[in-house]
Amino acid sequence: MTDEHFPARYWHMLDDGRMQCDLCPRDCRLHDEQRGLCFVRKREGEQMVLTTYGRSSGFCIDPIEKKPLNHFYPGSSVLSFGTAGCNLACRFCQNWDISRSREFDRLCDEATPDGIARAALQAGCKSVAFTYNDPVIFLEYAVDVARACHARDISTVAVTAGYIHPEAAVEFFAHMDAVNVDLKAFSGDFYHRLCAGQMQPVLDTLLYLKRETDVWFEITNLLIPGENDDDTELAAMCEWIAGRLGPDVPLHFSAFHPDWKMLATPATPSSTLHRARQIALAAGMRHVYTGNVQDIEGGTTFCPGCKRALIVRDWYDILDYQLRPDGCCPHCHTPIAGRFGLFHGAFGARPMPLRLHD
Repeated sequence: MTDEHFPARYWHMLDDGRMQCDLCPRDCRLHDEQRGLCFVRKREGEQMVLTTYGRSSGFCIDPIEKKPLNHFYPGSSVLSFGTAGCNLACRFCQNWDISRSREFDRLCDEATPDGIARAALQAGCKSVAFTYNDPVIFLEYAVDVARACHARDISTVAVTAGYIHPEAAVEFFAHMDAVNVDLKAFSGDFYHRLCAGQMQPVLDTLLYLKRETDVWFEITNLLIPGENDDDTELAAMCEWIAGRLGPDVPLHFSAFHPDWKMLATPATPSSTLHRARQIALAAGMRHVYTGNVQDIEGGTTFCPGCKRALIVRDWYDILDYQLRPDGCCPHCHTPIAGRFGLFHGAFGARPMPLRLHD
């Protein structure tokens, strides 16, 4: 069976003869040979297929902090890869060349699940990350890669917008060890206008991760000037996270740069990130970070007990690491939420492109 005809799950036939995709809240309804908005799930006759199974837009070895995950084996390396397409249509997409891609001939043809797992093992990576575009849309491929990784004691990481139906979420997250969820705003209007989506399904995904799984997850919020950086909205979002998900969930405020269809919108000033961080801390959140800017304080993990700096970061590099292997502060013994172990030194800040030989 070729990658063009890999059977996809989560769909049903409608009375009018169309096929409905049940993977995400878009509920795309397809005639024969039509594709969903994500462009990678396609109806072929009486079945749905995933057109990007076994194909990738590229591989890179990154520091885990780049995902960003600051509380999941800090300093470790992760093999990152993605495919193409997306089930949201964000006007500000920072990876639009991949997420909006319609040219699948740019994808590698030899990227089997076992080949990816073996490459990660040979490269000494602690984990494999599904990133660059949203792995929800290539669920079947991601799950098979995850199985191959777990067979070799390699962890799996999903970088996702969390736009997925509950039934599919159960299968998808059952195979993930860590997740970074991109909560794009705390406004339904924002999701409608700028992402062509809805906010509530993303909140539902976050609640599911907290209540029903043991997956480690962190949240990223890309701050766009004049769109989702209002103090009132930020306070409401932080209070919701602290109250519904808990104050230990790490929150990353990331700086926007003009891209895709929002080239006229200015880049996020550092002052906005610092202000957002203070709002989150005032709401009771214990681990708040800034991203896409140089900010050592905003990249440092502090002990919520004695307030000492335990992991000092400059961009993606670790300058100082004091956390005990059991994840506790060596000074006051306060447990730090996350997944930790022996620290073997930082991978470093520079990514390493990887050519997969399957």
